[in-house]
Amino acid sequence: MQRQQLKVLADWFIRPNCKPLIIRGARQVGKSTLVKLFTSQQGKRVVEVNLERYAELQNAFASLKVDQILNALEALPGVNQIEKGDLVFLDEIQAVPQAITALRYFFEDHRDIPVVAAGSLFDFALADKNLTMPVGRVEYLQMVPMTFTEFLDAMGERQLARIVQSFDLAEEINDFAHLRLSDLLRDYSFVGGMPEAVQSYESSRRFSEARRIHTAIIESFRDDFPKYMGSTRALRVVNVLNTAARCVGWKVKYVHYSRKAPSRDIKSDIDHLCLARLISRVVHSHCNGIPLQAQEDPKAYKILFLDVGLMNTICGLDWNDSYQEFDTRLVNQGRVTEQIVGQHLLALNVESVNRELNYWLRESRSNNAEVDFVVAVGSHVVPIEVKSGSSGSLKSLHQFVAQKNVKLAVRFDANKPSTHSIRTTVRVGQESLPVDYTLISLPLYLVESLQSIVKNWYELHATTESTDPIGQDSNQSDTS
Repeated sequence: MQRQQLKVLADWFIRPNCKPLIIRGARQVGKSTLVKLFTSQQGKRVVEVNLERYAELQNAFASLKVDQILNALEALPGVNQIEKGDLVFLDEIQAVPQAITALRYFFEDHRDIPVVAAGSLFDFALADKNLTMPVGRVEYLQMVPMTFTEFLDAMGERQLARIVQSFDLAEEINDFAHLRLSDLLRDYSFVGGMPEAVQSYESSRRFSEARRIHTAIIESFRDDFPKYMGSTRALRVVNVLNTAARCVGWKVKYVHYSRKAPSRDIKSDIDHLCLARLISRVVHSHCNGIPLQAQEDPKAYKILFLDVGLMNTICGLDWNDSYQEFDTRLVNQGRVTEQIVGQHLLALNVESVNRELNYWLRESRSNNAEVDFVVAVGSHVVPIEVKSGSSGSLKSLHQFVAQKNVKLAVRFDANKPSTHSIRTTVRVGQESLPVDYTLISLPLYLVESLQSIVKNWYELHATTESTDPIGQDSNQSDTS
């Protein structure tokens, strides 16, 4: 996503009278590094001010007078006169909340000076503050951890990254490339996508070095909480964060997070951690059509963590014990694979107004059904099942297809890509309903190509008379 975000920055910068840009994202996802890389590539002068270090600037920003603010910035050590075209970068802007309101007046009074702001706990810090947000006077850029293809680029595996990015169902991935991609995805599951951890692993090729970085990042998260809440609540939020990492993919029940704290307090803590981008909700939707969010049940949701590497570190997953068994057993009961897929779906959805993902859940006394993710690709509803091994039941997927009458479903597992025609029947209540759909089975490392694969499939079947998919296998059983 870094390449995409650099392009967004470049497009923003050349826009006449560009609005101030706020970069959102969790701590350590690379916000400051992105700005420095951009200015270096563009040959632009940047005036960088970390507002955590200069909290005394709050009076200047509170004045809402841009000339007074610029004078205060120019008085800082190492800052010369700020001139037209210089990029002003206000890092950790949540430390001086008045600066957020002041962004409006940069746009209205000094459009000749572009401003970028970033903050690791931007929304978290503002949740309980009575601030006037500069609505309509700022733009936003979202940042997330590095994706698998970015990890491949960092490891010098650019050809493998191109295979993922350009994959087409009409082509075949050879056995050697499949093995290499699977092995590197296993590495990614332990290293994750936090830039400093990836850099450390790239230079050392030691998981222990990546884990050292993970531990430092997690401690920085925990150190942030007392800044914006009382110490008692901060301790509870730390516990909620730790529990969220261990409960990825499970329907949230507040009793799992605390048997003592009221449910409303745990819900509030989860809300704040979502604002901080440390966790994300996957909300149950009835999935009867587009938009999926219009049919959500906000009381039923699962949790994804910020990053798979951080999640495994909090859970205490020992890479030395688990590495060799990654492909042959359920790691954390499949939570690692669900986290990887969900993390990349969030990355694909990063610029959407509503970033929340959805899943489908049907609960009954005798026959529950759950589809891990449901996404919208264009006007199509696409159910997604995630399997940590090479096989698994499709019963829940059959139930979804029967009730929602979709034509295409996707399964992520450990196998090479394949396409199957599924024809069977399922029981829904007292009825026996036919099921007839195409299942695209993809290896986990192709999740970034999901949207193009689905779009290409629908385009192909909208322009051909035959509805038979490429390379189909008919009459698949429930355990295929």
